[in-house]
Amino acid sequence: AASDVYKRQAEMKVAFSNLRETETYQGQDTGRFTLTGTLDDATAEMLSAQGVKIKEYENMAQRKFASKFPVKIIDANDNPFTGDIPRGSTVRISYKTGPAHPVHGTPTYLNAVRVLELAEDASGIDAEL
Repeated sequence: AASDVYKRQAEMKVAFSNLRETETYQGQDTGRFTLTGTLDDATAEMLSAQGVKIKEYENMAQRKFASKFPVKIIDANDNPFTGDIPRGSTVRISYKTGPAHPVHGTPTYLNAVRVLELAEDASGIDAEL
């Protein structure tokens, strides 16, 4: 259906980014590129209205967006973005929704990411943990 490929956009702050290589969960490669973001109330309400399930993490709304394919990442000036997106950076994502699932809600498929504001990179700290 035409609505299944409807392109949508949302802004969020990056919580976890696995856009350079596929995400690993409990030692298994998921085969998916993922971006988990913290949402403001308006964005969380917009996604909820689309049937998308929102998770709560430390009293903040979060949602993971995923793709089976490498995701295009650009900066605010339309240039290709290289490297990892630091946690806390502000991004605008382009995504599409799929048919609603009775238990899991409406799936979201990540199309592209625009880095609007780069967080200060706490270089090396997370890598050591």
